[in-house]
Amino acid sequence: MLVSYNSILFRHRAVALYKRDLESITNITIAAMSSSRIVRASVVQTCTQAYSLTDTLDKMEQLTRLASKRDGAQIAVFPEAFIGGYPKMSTFGVVVGDRSALGREEFLKYYNAAIEIPSPAISRIEQISKETGVFIVSGIIERDVGTLYCTAIFVSPVQGLVGKHRKLVPTAAERLIWGQGDGSTLPVLETSLPATAERAKEVTTKLSASICWENYMPLLRTYYYSQGTQIYCAPTVDARPVWQNSMVHIAIEGRCFVLSACQFAQEKDYPEDHPVADINARNPENVMIAGGSVIVSPLGKILAGPLLGEEGVLTADLDLDDCIRGKFDLDTTGHYARPDVFELKANTY
Repeated sequence: MLVSYNSILFRHRAVALYKRDLESITNITIAAMSSSRIVRASVVQTCTQAYSLTDTLDKMEQLTRLASKRDGAQIAVFPEAFIGGYPKMSTFGVVVGDRSALGREEFLKYYNAAIEIPSPAISRIEQISKETGVFIVSGIIERDVGTLYCTAIFVSPVQGLVGKHRKLVPTAAERLIWGQGDGSTLPVLETSLPATAERAKEVTTKLSASICWENYMPLLRTYYYSQGTQIYCAPTVDARPVWQNSMVHIAIEGRCFVLSACQFAQEKDYPEDHPVADINARNPENVMIAGGSVIVSPLGKILAGPLLGEEGVLTADLDLDDCIRGKFDLDTTGHYARPDVFELKANTY
């Protein structure tokens, strides 16, 4: 087979042009990456300190400062019921048709560990956020007159408390002690995260919170997606391995970053008389809630975690432009929706 000199020369020129164009595309890509809107975010795996408000707020301050100083975090998500506590294994003396006197005393103790909005406890959280420059999303047990709510609060280092979300449907026996939230507390907050030493510019983002098994409510997720959530916070106490599958699914479905902060708690983290799985085998080291905190990208990549068997802080960089890159082929409330077939109605008052 004969190949002419001109043919060989043409091929060399074509390769050279390809390499030049590839280098140009690479430079454009690198420039785009350097100008991306990146947020450094942390999830905090921890637990309430024996229903002690003072000790738990001290722990919040310690861990927020760790996320800020060690990792340069701009936002930190704490677990469900971190302030006020998650009463794992408690029965509150309830059977169908009867409530015991001891159960009422247990509820009184739990009620007194909850906090009001506003309150000195909220002011302390605002101060922690302001001093560290970290936007805080945290699960609390909110006390409102005679009813308790499982609530997530949003606290800005600049504006203080900027929103709250009450859990819509407490799960199973949680309904004995918590009221139901409503559509008036379903915020998707557009907020600016201040610049840090690592981040020269402030970044504006949209964030939401869905607590524990609320994340199994498809219409709630759809509502948040429709409002453009980018940082989907999921405070929880669900430590089952299968929880990780749900967090990955939500990230892919909503093309959003999912930040799930789970409690890690042992018997020693509860009051000495608190119910346990086996009263004949009490051990301070026995695990009550096993953790599993995780950060997931809009394309389902695990960026940090899952963290198991210990308290700790996980941190990752979130490129908010990844939300748009993901919606190129899947926007479940936009071009991948069928409003002519399905319609969502949300009563947000």
